[in-house]
Amino acid sequence: MKLEYIPLDKLFVDRTNMRARQKAPDVSDILPTIRARGVIQTLLVRPANADGCFGIVAGSRRFHASLVVADERRASGDVDPEGLLLPCGILEAGDDAAAIEASMIENMARLDADEVRQWESFTRLVKEGREVDDIAATFGLPDLTIRRVLALGNLLPRIRDLYRSEKIDRATVRHLTLASKSQQKAWLALYDDPDSYVPTGHQLKAWLFGGQSISARFALFNLDDFAGATIADLFGEDRYFADPDAFWTAQNAAIEATRSAYLEQGWSDVVIVPPSEHFHSWEYEKAPKRKGGRVYADVRSTGEVTFHEGYITRKEARRAACGEAPEGQKPQRPELTSTLQTYVDLHRHAAVRAAMLNHPGIALRLMVAHAIVGSQLWTVRPEPQSTRNDEVRESIETCRGEAVFDQHRRAALDLLGFSSEEPSVTGGNGDDYGVVGVFLRLTALSDEDVTRIIAVVIGETLAAGSAAVEAVGSEIGIAMADWWQTDDAMFSLLRDREVLGRMVSEVAGETVASANSGEKAKTLKRIIADHLAGNDGRAKVERWVPRWMQFPPSAYTERGGVGTVAAHDKVMAARELIFAEKTNEGEEPFARAA
Repeated sequence: MKLEYIPLDKLFVDRTNMRARQKAPDVSDILPTIRARGVIQTLLVRPANADGCFGIVAGSRRFHASLVVADERRASGDVDPEGLLLPCGILEAGDDAAAIEASMIENMARLDADEVRQWESFTRLVKEGREVDDIAATFGLPDLTIRRVLALGNLLPRIRDLYRSEKIDRATVRHLTLASKSQQKAWLALYDDPDSYVPTGHQLKAWLFGGQSISARFALFNLDDFAGATIADLFGEDRYFADPDAFWTAQNAAIEATRSAYLEQGWSDVVIVPPSEHFHSWEYEKAPKRKGGRVYADVRSTGEVTFHEGYITRKEARRAACGEAPEGQKPQRPELTSTLQTYVDLHRHAAVRAAMLNHPGIALRLMVAHAIVGSQLWTVRPEPQSTRNDEVRESIETCRGEAVFDQHRRAALDLLGFSSEEPSVTGGNGDDYGVVGVFLRLTALSDEDVTRIIAVVIGETLAAGSAAVEAVGSEIGIAMADWWQTDDAMFSLLRDREVLGRMVSEVAGETVASANSGEKAKTLKRIIADHLAGNDGRAKVERWVPRWMQFPPSAYTERGGVGTVAAHDKVMAARELIFAEKTNEGEEPFARAA
């Protein structure tokens, strides 16, 4: 390839350029740069004729932007010839296939080419003798992608022309790939009739499927056994049912089979919620299988079916809470009067709690069960870790500490027989049956497993920013560098120049800090980040942690006696008090936990 500067008036967009038929492209994004610095990246051209003209194979947008700049200079009286020369790489003449490939490679790496223009260029490559697998290897695309684009040849030429001229959008042409030739003709007839409604976009899909476009992913039945037809979008991974009636026949049979399976599992009932209605969770309350909970099958018109397990209506829940008989059932006179029932309950309670003093393992497990589920006397809530800042939320969700804790939380949920997708171990609704169920599971676990669950429970219910966090962190001897490293979220929240200056001194030294004492906060942040990353030849600073994140924490200024520092002061005050008491009694003040 030969490189030359070619005059602007000797260039034109070659027919092999995949954007040759496109109207003048939008060049607003590159125009300022070309005004200021000219065209830096070479255009790909090939000789066109004996007049010394060259056809642009790749670089149409740079060419059109240069035309605009040239017109502006002429209008201002500046016609410097040097400004009208463009750097070009000259390809060999006559090889259309190579020119087409060069155009596609460059253009597809920049501004996305639509599928019809890809089809035109791929088709021309096929006519030039290229195989599909060769084209796929050239452009680094799967064979299936190339075949899907080539399959646009199934569209009527006029539909492709409408898309090329931007009279129909990408969604419409993609949905038309699902249409038969007769459906395409019918759609064009609607398009040509000014008095008719022509469906486009997602409405077109509904029109093609007679009002319903049902995705194959919603099928509860085996698609391999389905006798009806499905149609695939050329560009999507999904398939759709060609005959909605055939789908619903098979889907309803699958729903009935699932309903029977639930009834065999012991559920009191399975209620089918038809597409004309909807299951609203706020109208129901959770209820286990043993307490008459039902399964509600929420069927949507899209074909999707969601099974909601373990619900009763709110009215039924209120009646049960008041001890009333289910609706339609006559209440029976109890065997014990309320006073006699209280007498029995209090004596049994006194006996159990006295006997439990000799069974600390049972007491421990019962306490954990109450912490997990709650009761009328226990209110335990997980730390919400709430923040309104999206960057902070993402930083916490992706940090090592959360990843490790989530792994152990899932293990604890599994030991308790809960779904591993539950958001937390704690935070139950205080149901007696729930406490008993968890307690009985805990009695079957080893002490080691129970202590693991306890660690998760207390971890979930440990209040963020509390003195308890400081006490535990100091007692264990946590090194925050093992669990945290600087991220964009922290830098975006740092605004205090005095604090930033002290941080610069920590990571870069006092000389650098003094030299940059008058700089803006943005500059100081960049200095810190560069030293932590080891950019531009600087020695990389390892395991740096801000003072107020360390255990024990400290402040950078006299204004820092709040937050973690204040919480640590409370811990130290408590330690001094206990130290004084133990010393007076002649005992060892503290023994560090293992």
